[in-house]
Amino acid sequence: MRKLLTHIASLTGIVPEGVLRKQGAEMDTTGSLENAWLLVEDGRITAFGQMGCAMPEAADELDCSGCLVLPAFCDSHTHIVYAGSRDGEFLDKIEGLSYEEIAARGGGILNSSDRLHETPEDELYAQTMERVREMMAKGTGAIEIKSGYGLRTEDELKMLRVIRRVRESVPAEIRATFLGAHAVGRGYTHEEYVRLVCEEMIPRVAAEGLADFVDVFCDEGFFTVEDTDRILQAGRRAGLRPKIHANELAVSGGVQVGVRHEALSVDHLERTTDAEIEALRGTATMPTMLPGSSFFLGLPYGRAKDYIAAGLGVALASDYNPGSSPSGDMRFVMSLGCIQMRLTPIQALNACTLNSAYAMGVADTCGSITCGKWANLLVCRPGFNLTKIPYLHHTPFLRNVLLKGE
Repeated sequence: MRKLLTHIASLTGIVPEGVLRKQGAEMDTTGSLENAWLLVEDGRITAFGQMGCAMPEAADELDCSGCLVLPAFCDSHTHIVYAGSRDGEFLDKIEGLSYEEIAARGGGILNSSDRLHETPEDELYAQTMERVREMMAKGTGAIEIKSGYGLRTEDELKMLRVIRRVRESVPAEIRATFLGAHAVGRGYTHEEYVRLVCEEMIPRVAAEGLADFVDVFCDEGFFTVEDTDRILQAGRRAGLRPKIHANELAVSGGVQVGVRHEALSVDHLERTTDAEIEALRGTATMPTMLPGSSFFLGLPYGRAKDYIAAGLGVALASDYNPGSSPSGDMRFVMSLGCIQMRLTPIQALNACTLNSAYAMGVADTCGSITCGKWANLLVCRPGFNLTKIPYLHHTPFLRNVLLKGE
């Protein structure tokens, strides 16, 4: 099927073939073409140009007069396979309890683990699909989804099977991350649980081919650098590339251990120092910041501008989860990047598209206007430009969302 988008006011987010991420000064640039057309064939972008210049014919034409067209958002860090809600903990937060205090009282991740254990797989899949559909409707075309609320072997596998079913059900690109080391499961000592993750969970996950990545919550009160090193080694032996939760609650050493294991991304980074920036220089690891979590928990925002000034790239993701960032709205993430982190709209767009695609291993197929990539496109309402999207942060801005051209 050939689809032709015509009279595009501005086609923005154009990136040359082969460019998979942006770093340093590259974060300040994005390709743009005014009064443009774009051709989609079999779900992929195959050509684009200016109106009147060698325009192809197509049976299905979409008139985009007055519209900005962008690549769809990519969300490289979510926890959307969960059961029920944790709105009771929202009241605890209002009363002044910290994330750590709620966890110490048996809330937080362990609360979600208990609920998930009691929820049948089909019901868990149905709840997850509601969230995925909402995210796609709001403009997200690629989603990384983590396990980590199982904390028992069978429940972690249940979560990953749900992610596989989602992957088979939607046009969005889906990637799966095994996060058994999200917290210590009930009934285990710390050492027993780390051993369970390394010696039982990871081999089972690998044998069923259920995950692309392995992740660890390397932070104060959760898993140490030594634990993380063991788990990542086990994951790499099983063919799972590392990703890391690091420096949300304290400067944990997680960035450094992630870099040593060639992690694709190190995520959170609310509390990092110059040492973390230095550790990331010259590496293939993408610093990924989660401003929705900072917003909801009242944590510091990541030092994105300092990372960029040091020549690094930055990705932004939603951290969509029931306890610390209950939203998968990447437009709001982009707005927080501008409002709270002082990124320019172009920097925030790069962070929410190409760099976030890189951080989940799909930058070869998603995240930019590039021939050969999936036609995951946002057609904005007439009158919206790139600055107005984060500025008018909750005014509806989408006219059409195309995923794989449909």
